[in-house]
Amino acid sequence: MERKTYLTIRMYLVKMKGQKRLEPRVRHHHFDVFIAWLGAFLGIGVVALLSLSYHMPLLVASFGASAVLLYGVPDSPLAQPRNVFFGHTISATVGVIAYALLGLNWWSASIATATAIALMLLTHTAHPPGGATALVAVLSKAAPMYILTPVALGAAILIIIALITNNLSPRRSYPMHWF
Repeated sequence: MERKTYLTIRMYLVKMKGQKRLEPRVRHHHFDVFIAWLGAFLGIGVVALLSLSYHMPLLVASFGASAVLLYGVPDSPLAQPRNVFFGHTISATVGVIAYALLGLNWWSASIATATAIALMLLTHTAHPPGGATALVAVLSKAAPMYILTPVALGAAILIIIALITNNLSPRRSYPMHWF
């Protein structure tokens, strides 16, 4: 094997070791942990209650991951209202279109997820749970209404609960920015 190729492969593999942690792990104040719990309980609870009470689908599995970001690490760029709302909505739209055009198969699920990620990155609305929202749209054979309810309306409710609960803590300010 040529030496240059060997070094290139070696450098590639060395990157997989990771790096030494420079900063200490974040320690959360106990009250902020309670606020995160309260926000997640209320956010998912309100969406589930409305969903069950009005027989209207508002709950998507990816909202559980959104709850981690919105209520657990609300200062994360990925937890800001623009990212949460548009990340989910763009992903739902991509998933619905992918299913409508390609049907249910392994590559429609892959195309939906990959395209949702690309569009979130291009629109500066990256929200990791959005990838799951696109995937669920294909796997559940979602109709266009999936975009509005459960996704857009459910995401809006989670954001409203985040505005209320996160600002109860003197150490938190949510959102960091709207746009």
